[in-house]
Amino acid sequence: QVQPVESGGGSVQAGGSLRLSCTTSTVNYDYMAWFRQAPGKERDGIAAISIALGHTAYDDSVRGRFTISRDNAKNTMYLQMSSLKPEDTAVYYCAAGFGGLSLLSRNYNYWGQGTQVTVSS
Repeated sequence: QVQPVESGGGSVQAGGSLRLSCTTSTVNYDYMAWFRQAPGKERDGIAAISIALGHTAYDDSVRGRFTISRDNAKNTMYLQMSSLKPEDTAVYYCAAGFGGLSLLSRNYNYWGQGTQVTVSS
C-alpha cells in the first residue's frame, strides 16, 4: 500500500469537534497535508506538516481552530478540528509527498480516497 488512508470523518453540529487520522503503512514521506473539497469548489490545502521536524502551515480559514500533528511511531497524521462551522463541510483528503511544506496540491504525489465531514447548523 502506497496511498495514505484517512479515517475519522462524520457528522457533527456547529461548534463541535472531530479528529481525522491518516495512516501510511509502507512509505515514510517527508511532508503530509490535509486538503478539502466542498461541492462545486476546488480542492484547497488547509494544513501541512513536515514529518521530521514537525513544522506546520495553515490556511487562514482554519488557523486557530484546526491542529495538524503526527505520530511518527504509528506512521499516522492527525487533524484535530474544533469550533466547526457549516462551511467546513467537505470531503477531506490526506496527501503525502517529498516536495516541501506546502498547501499546494502539486507538491504532493500520493492521495487518500477522502473522508466526508458534515457540519450542521
